[in-house]
Amino acid sequence: MKTLQELKEIKEAKQGQVAIRFNPDNAEAAKKTYILVCGGTGCTSNHSFELRERLEALIDKAGKKDEIEIIMTGCQGLCAKGPIMVVYPGNTFYQEVSIDMVDRIFNQHILGGDVVEEYLMKEEGTDGEDILYVDSAFYNKQLRMALRNCGKINPEDIDEYVARDGYFALAKALKEMTPDEVIQTVLDSGLRGRGGAGFPTGKKWLFASGNRGEVQKYVACNADEGDPGAFMDRSILEGDPHSILEAMAIAGYAIGANQGYIYVRAEYPIAVDRLKIALNQAREYGVLGKNIFGTGFDFDIDLRLGAGAFVCGEETALMTSIEGNRGEPHARPPFPAVKGLFESPTVLNNVETYANIPQIILNGADWFNQYGTETSKGTKVFALGGKVNNTGLVEVPMGTTLRTVVEEIGGGVPNGKKFKAAQTGGPSGGCIPAKSYDVPIDYESLKAIGSMMGSGGMIVLDEDNCMVDIAKFYLGFTCSESCGKCTPCRIGTKRMLEILEKISEGKGEMDDIAKLKELAVYIQKNALCGLGQTAPNPILSTLEHFEDEYVAHIVEKRCPAGVCKSLLNFHIDPEKCRGCTKCARNCPAGAITGTVKEPHVIDTAKCIKCGACMDNCAFGAISKK
Repeated sequence: MKTLQELKEIKEAKQGQVAIRFNPDNAEAAKKTYILVCGGTGCTSNHSFELRERLEALIDKAGKKDEIEIIMTGCQGLCAKGPIMVVYPGNTFYQEVSIDMVDRIFNQHILGGDVVEEYLMKEEGTDGEDILYVDSAFYNKQLRMALRNCGKINPEDIDEYVARDGYFALAKALKEMTPDEVIQTVLDSGLRGRGGAGFPTGKKWLFASGNRGEVQKYVACNADEGDPGAFMDRSILEGDPHSILEAMAIAGYAIGANQGYIYVRAEYPIAVDRLKIALNQAREYGVLGKNIFGTGFDFDIDLRLGAGAFVCGEETALMTSIEGNRGEPHARPPFPAVKGLFESPTVLNNVETYANIPQIILNGADWFNQYGTETSKGTKVFALGGKVNNTGLVEVPMGTTLRTVVEEIGGGVPNGKKFKAAQTGGPSGGCIPAKSYDVPIDYESLKAIGSMMGSGGMIVLDEDNCMVDIAKFYLGFTCSESCGKCTPCRIGTKRMLEILEKISEGKGEMDDIAKLKELAVYIQKNALCGLGQTAPNPILSTLEHFEDEYVAHIVEKRCPAGVCKSLLNFHIDPEKCRGCTKCARNCPAGAITGTVKEPHVIDTAKCIKCGACMDNCAFGAISKK
């Protein structure tokens, strides 16, 4: 068990080594070479652990163990360029690093001091000159608060977290603040829940704070991140797990709880492993367990692994699952702050919400609420994906426009395509059309245009995306993930999906649009839980902003984006066809005929509309209509 003084000594001894990653000009730390290798899920799936093993072998062979240190970090953010390797001093970013590249980087740069220019992460500036990514808009337009340590520290070393003021917020709360003062600080900060509707975090804590010491209470963390394309919470757990443990302990002190639970999906093995390591380290240091910092406050945390049920992201279903029962929601009120886990008052926040708590306690409410908008304070983390050049993890101040996120941070839509929409909030959210490209990203602004913040998934769509197909995808996901407890969700979403499938197959009728809207309103008003109530959102938002596409499918029997197979016909332009026969040779259905050097023809009756002919045509002679 470590005393507060011992933690201060650890911080003083370690912070120089960590400081170089936040201040590359740190002269003391520059006496040693540090190689940061991204150890987030995205990069590890591209063999970043093998990169580390190769580097270790090279360091050992060169006899440089005392001079060179490898640090396996969490997500560096720019997933599109992974695996990522950063070398300090020099703050040198290498992109898409393969095993074949490691030897040259090590010998030429690490040992020889000569940067391997062609491996650097670069983007083209407006003047045509290359800009190193460390100086690019992807990083410079961000404000990292929840992600402040991700990609910068070793998440499996508690000392590196301590060097970044880790657990000093907990010490401040326990030694200098009353529980009510902690809650008031969170209230004054304006922090709202980052997992869905944006309920004020301080209010949730306040509601659960009564009768301290008289009744059993719990603190829970929702790490059951099930939205398609979302990986914000996973990345925080993988890159900075101690921040969540510290925040939960602070919440426990504030409401009078001594036990916490982290509900994390089992499909996140790296996050689970790092949480287990962090829990053991925290208990060893005494920042979890009995009599923390000698204050008499007891608090510990257990893990509960989810089995991948999307509905368990809903708070009442999550708590039911923690209790060992089938993950099904139940009606509210009573709300969890009054009657939650094991019928006791419970505070439940998601990972990103907790990640902000230690900094708010250390720096104060005024520091936090200077960022963001009047009603949406602080920053928001987004998993930026889809039709955008710089896919990855980004964090921006609330109020940043969608255009800034997509065009500047995301690097724009690839291949010269036009931005069409952005889908935010996952299956519970909606689509933001191009006409709202400059909408500020905050809770109220997104809600006003039929979308929502949700947990932070942001999928960029271009002109090649069919909005009917997008709506069908999200509703299909919700339909398959419905727990089945309530009829509006179980049956209503199924009926809506059937109508969308009918429309996408060219069998729709104009009154189907009215039926979709009627069903959507009914489900919103009558579904048992928030997931069912928001399931119609993707349909309603696409109908509002892209109803012309629905009409084209129904009336004209065509898909404007050329996505819905039942409405497609492939055609070979005889003026462009050179008779190379490549399309015919690659057609799995034998639907293309023609002789060498003569225009070919597609038999639409045989065509299975797989698109192999278009993919193989070198002359742009094949189109789909």
